Amino acid sequence: MQQSNAEKLARACADAMWTSDNASRALGMELVDVGAGRATMAMTITDNMTNGHGMCHGGYIFTLADSAFAFACNSHNQNAVAQHCSVTFIRPGKRGDRMIAMAVERSRSARSGIYDITVTGGDGKVIAEFRGHSRVIEGQLVP
Repeated sequence: MQQSNAEKLARACADAMWTSDNASRALGMELVDVGAGRATMAMTITDNMTNGHGMCHGGYIFTLADSAFAFACNSHNQNAVAQHCSVTFIRPGKRGDRMIAMAVERSRSARSGIYDITVTGGDGKVIAEFRGHSRVIEGQLVP
């Protein structure tokens, strides 16, 4: 199946971003899939990511969702940053689980976008729901 120009552009943007995304790479995240207005990322919960209750610290769940959000909202080759984000934690992430964050564009017009990100655990059950509002700033990722 042949990729559309929008899908090729999304991949080129993701490749350019990934090269400089030290935070996501340092946490062991993996960019599983990317396309126009969407991205899927994964991360395995390590011992260092657990809190005093032995479950994944919410900050790591937020960070995975935020990274998926970043790749989705930058997939159109307009530099975009988070303007507002919120997360609802539904169930805990467990040590050793491979969390998956799937970001989907819900709205994009002018300089603003809205993205929904669902984070699931190794059993496929939802761990968290994240909503990100993006704002386009000056610049592009690829020429």
